[in-house]
Amino acid sequence: MITAVALTGCTVGPNYERPTAPTATHFKEAEGWTPADPQESIDKGAWWSMFNDPVLDGLERRIAVSNQTLKEYEAIYRQAHQIVAEARSGYFPTVSGSLGAQRSKSATGSTSTVGGASTTTTSATVVTNNSNTPTNLYSAGLDASWAPDLWGKVRRTVEGDKASAQSAAANIANYKLSLQATLAEDYFELRVTDEEIKLYQETVADYQKYLQLTINQYNAGSQAKSAVVSAQTQLLSAQAALVNFGASRAQYEHAIAMLVGVTPDQLTITPATLSRDVPTAPIGVASTLLQRRPDIAAAERTVNYANAQIGIAESAFYPTLTLSGSVGSDATTISNLFSASSTLWSVGASAADTLVDFGLRRAEVRAARAVYDEDVATYRQTVLTAFQNVEDEIAALRVYEKQEAVELEYEKAAKEAVRLDLNEYKAGVVDYTTVITAQTSALSASQNVLTVLESRLLASVLLVEYVGGGWTPADLPKS
Repeated sequence: MITAVALTGCTVGPNYERPTAPTATHFKEAEGWTPADPQESIDKGAWWSMFNDPVLDGLERRIAVSNQTLKEYEAIYRQAHQIVAEARSGYFPTVSGSLGAQRSKSATGSTSTVGGASTTTTSATVVTNNSNTPTNLYSAGLDASWAPDLWGKVRRTVEGDKASAQSAAANIANYKLSLQATLAEDYFELRVTDEEIKLYQETVADYQKYLQLTINQYNAGSQAKSAVVSAQTQLLSAQAALVNFGASRAQYEHAIAMLVGVTPDQLTITPATLSRDVPTAPIGVASTLLQRRPDIAAAERTVNYANAQIGIAESAFYPTLTLSGSVGSDATTISNLFSASSTLWSVGASAADTLVDFGLRRAEVRAARAVYDEDVATYRQTVLTAFQNVEDEIAALRVYEKQEAVELEYEKAAKEAVRLDLNEYKAGVVDYTTVITAQTSALSASQNVLTVLESRLLASVLLVEYVGGGWTPADLPKS
C-alpha cells in the first residue's frame, strides 16, 4: 500500500505551459491620437457608466438578472464546476456498506451428502435437522476498493476539467460583455433614431410652411403650379421617412427588451435627447491586452484542457492496479453479529494491462496532440483578432472625430444656403427648385452629422468591448 501511494507521484504526459502568442508593444493607430473626453477609469462592473446615461445604466444592470441565454451559460459553468468535483473523487477509495437479515425454513430439514451425492429423499441422505423450525441469518459488511493514481490519469483529468470550468467561466464573462455591448449599441441606435425623428419632425413642419408659402404665391399668380407640386412632393417624402423611422425605433426597443429578458410589451423607452459628447475608454498598454479579454482567457484555458487530455491518453499505456478489501460478519442472532467468531474479512489486489490493441492507444495519443495543436492555433488566432479589433476601433474613432468636424461645417454652410436661397425665392430672384435643392442638401448634412455621431458612439462601445471592459484573469475561479 505504501509503495502504491508513493507511486502516485508519477504523472505521465506533458506539463502545461502557456503557449506563446503574438503580441505588440503599442497600438499603431493610437499614435498621434488624442481621445475626445477620455475616461481615465472604467468601473469593470459598469463600464457603460462613462456615458452618464441613467436609462442605459438601468437597462444594462438588468442583463445579468434576466437574460436567458446568459443564464444558460451560467448553467454550463455550474455543470463544469461539478465535473471537477466528480474527477477529484477519483483520488479516494470507494467504500460501501451493507446490512442484511434473512429468515428461512427448509421443507425437509438440513441434509448431508453420503458417497459424494446430495439428495433429499433417498437412503443416501442423512437428515441432521428435521425440525422445520425457521432459522434467522444476519449479516453486516464493509467493502472498499481503490485504484491508486499511479500514472496521473486522475490528476490530469482534474487538471483538464478545472481548465474546462475556467474556460466556461471566461465564456460567461465574454458573453456578458458582448450582451452589454450589444445593448449599448441598440440603445444608442435608438437614441440616434430619436434625433432623426426630431430632425424630420422639424423638417416636416418647415416643409409645410414652405408649401403654404408656395400655394399663396401660386394663388397670387407669382408661381407656377409646378412649384406647388414640387413642394408637396418634398413634404410627402419627408413624412414617409418620418413614419419609417418610427418602425426602426420600435425594432430597436424590441431588441433591447429581448436582451433584458422581457417581452416587448413590458418595456417602453421614452424618447430623449442624445448627448453629443462621446467619451472614450482608455486603451491601456498593448502588451497587456492578452490579460484583459475573456475570450482570450477562454481560448488559453481550452489549450490547458487539451494538454491534459494528452496525459490521460498516455496513461493508457501503463497497467492499472486495484486494491480491495472487505470486512463483515454473519450470525444467526443479532447479539452474535459483531462477535469475533462471526467476523469475515478479505484483502486483495489486481492489476490489468492491455497487451495488444493494434495501435489504438497510439492513435488516441496522436489525436489528443492534434487537438492540442488545433487549440493552440485557435488561441493564437484569437489574440491576433483581438489586436485587429482594437486597432480597427481606434482608427475608426480617430477618423470619425475628423469627419464630424467637417460634417458640422458642412451642415452649417448648408443651412446658410437654405436661408439665402429662401430669401431670394421670396424676392422672386430664383425659382423653388433652387430652394428644394438647398433644403435637400441641408437635410442630408444634418443626417450625416447624426450618422457620424452614431458611428462614434458605436466605435466607443466596441472599443470598450475589445479591450475587455475592465475584465482580468483574476476574475476566474481558482478552485
